[in-house]
Amino acid sequence: MTDRAGATIRAEALTKRFPGTTAPAVDAVDLHVAAGEFMTLLGPSGSGKTTTLNMIAGFEDVTSGRILLDDDDIARLPAYRRNLGMVFQSYALFPHMTAAQNVAFPLRQRKVGKAETARRVAEALELVHLGGHGDRLPSQLSGGQQQRVALARAVVFSPRALLLDEPLGALDKKLRESLQLEISRLHSELGITFVFVTHDQEEALALSDRIAVFRDGRIEQVGTPDELYESPASRFVATFLGDSNVFTGTVRGGLLDTGSAQLHCDGPDGPGCLVVRPERLRIGAPPTDGTNRLSATVTDVVYQGAFRRILVRFDDGSTGLVRDAGEAASARRDDRVEVSWPAQAGVLVPETAGERVEVGA
Repeated sequence: MTDRAGATIRAEALTKRFPGTTAPAVDAVDLHVAAGEFMTLLGPSGSGKTTTLNMIAGFEDVTSGRILLDDDDIARLPAYRRNLGMVFQSYALFPHMTAAQNVAFPLRQRKVGKAETARRVAEALELVHLGGHGDRLPSQLSGGQQQRVALARAVVFSPRALLLDEPLGALDKKLRESLQLEISRLHSELGITFVFVTHDQEEALALSDRIAVFRDGRIEQVGTPDELYESPASRFVATFLGDSNVFTGTVRGGLLDTGSAQLHCDGPDGPGCLVVRPERLRIGAPPTDGTNRLSATVTDVVYQGAFRRILVRFDDGSTGLVRDAGEAASARRDDRVEVSWPAQAGVLVPETAGERVEVGA
């Protein structure tokens, strides 16, 4: 199987309206996926991420807008003419065909000769570490092995890009993590463009070059995993991608007035939300200049191996989360504690949770 350079994928004002609905499922989405990039579409159920993927694949008609594969507008092409690989959560293997026959199916559809088909099928099965399993039926394979067969089938014809619709959603946690490594390896070895749909934030952070966060048919923010985690552009992104502590109020002169506390922050005057990740909070840390401190009561402590999740209730009644493996590991329920964090550990975002931001290229 010959490696190919990945194709660029560009959606321009991409819109999908389903009959009988008032709001579009996908609302004028602009998105640029670079050649060879691993782009993840992340969002809750109904956010438009899968519908966007299905329009790129050709499984959903486009209401308006364009889809460019390199310089070719494919928005009106049937799926079979787009030369895109597709992997589904359900595996979608033919139960009466062996693993090798399933992998060979797209080559047979393309009238590839028998000898070439046999060679490419063998290479594809080796690529997903299933050499020697080609004669087995899907019922004789584990769930993880079936998904590997689906991956081999999707790449055996050297597609211009690979689209993956929650491909690990049906697997248990340990197997998911194992196949995440396999998918990352495949992306590196093949060098083609991957567009991956998931609602699993940890999966998105682990696999992606960049992530597009969807909400209500629109894209809230596009960025690298660390950009989205460390510098969210909206309250929705901050709270959807990982755990967050959010303090709402009005900024005046570098202080956020929450009504019950004055918190150091860096941002313009006006309404805002201060987002602080739970690993940046400390319990019982010594005070320093610019440190924010709030009194709280521990409401629960959840052991998670290398660290503990410490849930607290601040004196104003709001709740918070501390993730700590240090001195706070000794915290117990009902303890009175001081929670602190340096001013630079917080990120100020717009007060409006759904405020739309400019999408990066």
